Amino acid sequence: MTHCIATPSTRTCYPQAPWRGVLLLMGASLLAAPALAQAPSASSSVTTEVVAKGLQNAWAVAFIGDGRMLVTERPGRMRVVQANGQLSEPLAGVPEVDAVGQGGLLDLIIDRDFTNNRRVHFCYSEPGLGGNSTALASARLSADASRLEEVRVIFSQKPKVSSRLHFGCRIVQAADNSLFLTLGDRYQRMKDAQTLDNHHGKVVRVQLDGTPHPSNPFVGRSGALPEIWSIGHRNLQGATLGPDASLWTHEHGPQGGDEVNRAEAGKNYGWPVITYGESYGGGAIGDGITEKAGLEQPLYHWTPSIAPSGMAFVTTDMYGPGWQGSLLVGSLKFRYLARLQIDGARVMKEDKLLTDLGQRVRDVREGPDGFIYLLTDARDGELLRLRPPTGAKS
Repeated sequence: MTHCIATPSTRTCYPQAPWRGVLLLMGASLLAAPALAQAPSASSSVTTEVVAKGLQNAWAVAFIGDGRMLVTERPGRMRVVQANGQLSEPLAGVPEVDAVGQGGLLDLIIDRDFTNNRRVHFCYSEPGLGGNSTALASARLSADASRLEEVRVIFSQKPKVSSRLHFGCRIVQAADNSLFLTLGDRYQRMKDAQTLDNHHGKVVRVQLDGTPHPSNPFVGRSGALPEIWSIGHRNLQGATLGPDASLWTHEHGPQGGDEVNRAEAGKNYGWPVITYGESYGGGAIGDGITEKAGLEQPLYHWTPSIAPSGMAFVTTDMYGPGWQGSLLVGSLKFRYLARLQIDGARVMKEDKLLTDLGQRVRDVREGPDGFIYLLTDARDGELLRLRPPTGAKS
């Protein structure tokens, strides 16, 4: 097994990966290759504490003030986690979701101006004519946090298809308040990721009213959907803004080839023309190539796949030296948290954390209190808080 770091012009593979900036990933089989001598890392001593239990296949967490958190459960429920860890009854007003396979009630964020407008944005698998697709909705959280009000679907992925797989569905709000949404290729429609007449395998960008962002790269192009931001993706389950406000994403590869990318306007990230993965059970996908002119190389990729989910940069210094600037990603398959060091746009080293956790990590967020929070994906899932290592600044 190898780990590879790629740029548009180079690709270097290591039996282990070098060390320098940091990205956190819950995952399993990335190897980190030291160009420098390995030294014991304080990050290896981080632990978790349980904030709340009894969450059924939790997917996303957002912070709504006074120590409370809003959590989605994939079967179609949204709950408040009280400051004491108690769960509220399911909120009223959540729209019908198609909770089949990987679908259901998925990502959730609060608006940048939540303190004043109490707006939340969430995405889910929306049933409809022809099957289902990923939808993005906005709503107002009631004053007593018991229901969603003024619910409005502002974007629906087109076309709807009959599928239980690859919904994508991570939301990021940009500095101008517009919304990025990641969209899966729906599995059997993977070739759609290379064409502009659909939303499969894309990142889209819309304004708060659902209209396409005027700076989107394909606005005005004949035959292209104006919401599209980037193309050539498979199933993106992680997205966040970087320190420079660039959009970072990660996506599931097939059998190998999970990727970390910076999704830039108008760029093509290759799926399924190029991939470092292969068909399930073995065999090449397409021509079996990993590079092609005009298609972007991932910043980082994993083989075998770790099944990444959730993504957040660390801005706090609570966890000790070297943690600020790290990126956090969860792994569903190998059930650990990884810390990736980053130098600019280069991932330099992976530091595996919580390797004995034994739970699928679905979401990773940094809270307003500076702590890192994790959601585990299970019938009786948990909301966890990451505790700093002994001696770290807190």
